Amino acid sequence: MNQQKEWPNAYTELVVTAGETPKRLDVFLANREPMLSRSALQRLILDGRITINGLPVKPSQKIKPGDRIVLQIPRPEPLEMKPEPIPLDVLYEDEAILVLNKPAGLVVHPAPGHWSGTLVNALLHHFDSPHGSLSTIGGKERPGLVHRLDKETSGVMVVAKTDEAHRSLAAQFKQHSITRVYEALAWGAIKKPEGMIELAIGRDVKERKKFSARTARPKASATVYRVVQRLGKLATLVELSPRTGRTHQIRVHLAALGHPVLGDPTYGGRKVRELEGVMIPRVMLHARTLGFLHPTTGRHVGHTSPLPLDMSAVIDALEHIASTARSTDA
Repeated sequence: MNQQKEWPNAYTELVVTAGETPKRLDVFLANREPMLSRSALQRLILDGRITINGLPVKPSQKIKPGDRIVLQIPRPEPLEMKPEPIPLDVLYEDEAILVLNKPAGLVVHPAPGHWSGTLVNALLHHFDSPHGSLSTIGGKERPGLVHRLDKETSGVMVVAKTDEAHRSLAAQFKQHSITRVYEALAWGAIKKPEGMIELAIGRDVKERKKFSARTARPKASATVYRVVQRLGKLATLVELSPRTGRTHQIRVHLAALGHPVLGDPTYGGRKVRELEGVMIPRVMLHARTLGFLHPTTGRHVGHTSPLPLDMSAVIDALEHIASTARSTDA
């Protein structure tokens, strides 16, 4: 089936505001246009499709307050969405739904930079036809998808096979009646054994690929957490239950608590990439449990996925370091 890429408007105009620090044009735009990668922006600049004050520039051009930047985005070409033999870890399937364990590294749906190799491509192959048993409410780009997980987040997802199932599940997500439990490895030792993080967040006003409390459109969000295991002073294994479903919510909330998710440089910087020589391979966040009312039977069902091997390996390594430190101190 033909798939149309979704880009920003054909023409986008930005004016650099007073107080903006000098930086390269491509860096500035990468923070303002989250749908475009820095490399894509550089190509547009070199093609003359991005100008400053009506003049062509280079990607290294430094912006300054008052500059008028115009982006001309070429209209997208049709994209053929094809089934791809990507293995799926199916936890449950019936005539209405499919529940799977998404691995870390798998993008859920097509987006700029990821037009193939996604969960959607895998689902099309699983059903052996682009017109197979998947709900159509999400459109051609997101057949069957009721919710999503970030690329580096692993764990349980539910897919709707019928439009009726999609409507039922979507209503439950909107009402926040879905049971969702995550596990995360957070940087440092979280002192309080449990608590609730309440912080209104939205797209960051300066870094458009991030979400934070520094936003023009804050939306209320809340996450309940419980400490499961402290790995000395290095890290904490924490269980989290989001009460709302904002983008990057858990990652933003833990960072606001002062304990960003390990392996998440977007919200934790360099310090979360490595601890005492232990390399953190990805964002250490796992969607462990998903519970909901079955769209057909109305009965509550729950599905759980254990911690993946990469997270377990990091826990074991950090626990060994913490244990050695305790023995030395004793």
